[in-house]
Amino acid sequence: MFKINDYVVYGLTGVCLIIDIKKEKNLSNDEIEYYVLQPVYQNKMIIKTPVNNPKVSMRELMTKDEVLSLIASTPEKKTIWINNFRQRKEKYKVALKTGKSEEWIKIIKTINHEKEEKSVIGKKIAQTDEYILKMARKHLYEEFAIVLNISPDEVASYILGQIS
Repeated sequence: MFKINDYVVYGLTGVCLIIDIKKEKNLSNDEIEYYVLQPVYQNKMIIKTPVNNPKVSMRELMTKDEVLSLIASTPEKKTIWINNFRQRKEKYKVALKTGKSEEWIKIIKTINHEKEEKSVIGKKIAQTDEYILKMARKHLYEEFAIVLNISPDEVASYILGQIS
């Protein structure tokens, strides 16, 4: 169980701070315990989710050592490009929803690689691929920013500095 002031990765919302844990009665008059979450980079939103909600992916942030290890292993990560657009879109959406940084890195590396190859011949990637790339970067960069104590805007150059 998480505690107040813990940071968590909450579904596709991203990094959230647990600002409270409350017990409230539901419509059946059962008392349920809730986490009250505040997304770190959308601080005008508040989320309330049951502590034992199996439908939502919620995990603790990676440690600094885990982040540095993941960054160091990035050059060896295989790309996961799928030529069939529908299959690729579905696979990437599933990978995004896992909430796993390793999956986000694979997506980013794969789409960046494809983007570079297409730009050489004067083409662009599909808008859906661009959107998925944007989402994967957002989630990865937000988590890494909190763990590394830098801004999300500094994460890409930090990663490049570590693997160059």
